[in-house]
Amino acid sequence: MSRLTSWWDALSGPVKFRLYTRVTIQVAVLSAVAGGLSVSARGPWLTVGLVVAGVAAIVALEVQPDFAGRSRARWRRRALPAAGAALAGVWLAFALVARLADSDLISTQASIVSVFAAALGMLSVVAFLRHKWWTVLGISVVTGVVFGSSPFAGLAVAAVTFVIGSFVVATTLVTVWGVRVVDELDRAKGVEAELQVAEERLRFARDLHDIVGRGFSAIAVKSELAVVLSRSGQAERAAVEMDEIKTLAVESMGQMRKLVRGYRGIDLMGEVGGARSLLSAVGCRLVVEGDAAKVPARFHEVAAWAVREGTTNIVEHSAATSAILTLGNAGMSLRNDCPHGTPGERSGLRGLGERLAAIGATLDVAASPEQFALEIHWEKK
Repeated sequence: MSRLTSWWDALSGPVKFRLYTRVTIQVAVLSAVAGGLSVSARGPWLTVGLVVAGVAAIVALEVQPDFAGRSRARWRRRALPAAGAALAGVWLAFALVARLADSDLISTQASIVSVFAAALGMLSVVAFLRHKWWTVLGISVVTGVVFGSSPFAGLAVAAVTFVIGSFVVATTLVTVWGVRVVDELDRAKGVEAELQVAEERLRFARDLHDIVGRGFSAIAVKSELAVVLSRSGQAERAAVEMDEIKTLAVESMGQMRKLVRGYRGIDLMGEVGGARSLLSAVGCRLVVEGDAAKVPARFHEVAAWAVREGTTNIVEHSAATSAILTLGNAGMSLRNDCPHGTPGERSGLRGLGERLAAIGATLDVAASPEQFALEIHWEKK
């Protein structure tokens, strides 16, 4: 059971929905076959006709790209025409039986099986054709002509077949539309996450430009002034300007280091808010337990780095739907479900461990098929 649940948890949302949809339709087909057997089957040939039509419909649905997703092209090229031919064969065979039978009971049962095969064909094959509604109309007219004992009876049969066919085709189209909407939402989530990353990069580039541009501009201007003063014999003023140039260079380098290390200082509350936003964008709900105020002040920065690295780890190495961040005075933890395999040697976690070791904190990683957890303990004094 644990393997089954792990396999299910590892699937993405769209794949789960597609699998659920496919199984639901196939169960509906099997239920229809079982109902047809209980109502109309009074002989082995009727049973065979209903079973063949049901199996052909299931095969046709199994290889439809909208439901099957990654079905192999060679298998689809062979299976779909074979399933369509089987459904058409059942319809034609039982249409002939209905026309040639001497018994009214046999004729009626054969008619039911033939119409049943036509309905399954509309559900599993016709609904995915380009000119589906004209095909439904054509099948309905032909069915009315074949099974109608009189013009009025034929019109009635054609009308019933068209209504049934239109219903099953419309149902299939709505189902396919739902699958595609889920796929589009999943793609939109991915695009939103990428846009947030791009926005962060732009913010970093803008901050870097502001720091470097302002500092270098000031250095360039003061360097020109120092050159002019030196050439004009004002050595003292030139020395003052050069000292200021040195100060500006040191300040700019310090600001750049601070920017690279933490985007002008890294804030724990800001990282928690950013983590919630980023995880929400990829379909993961973050629950925060505890209070950032309980984290000792000297560990705020490293805790913020842990939140940032843990969030990146969830986005890149899991299909998590929920995560729990716990903050306290003795340590913190970040747990998420649906990890992708074992953690292995990840440079981000290694860097986080080195950063923690520098201040006397420890990092423990716990991984299982169901959960991935980062446990961090502060230095005990």
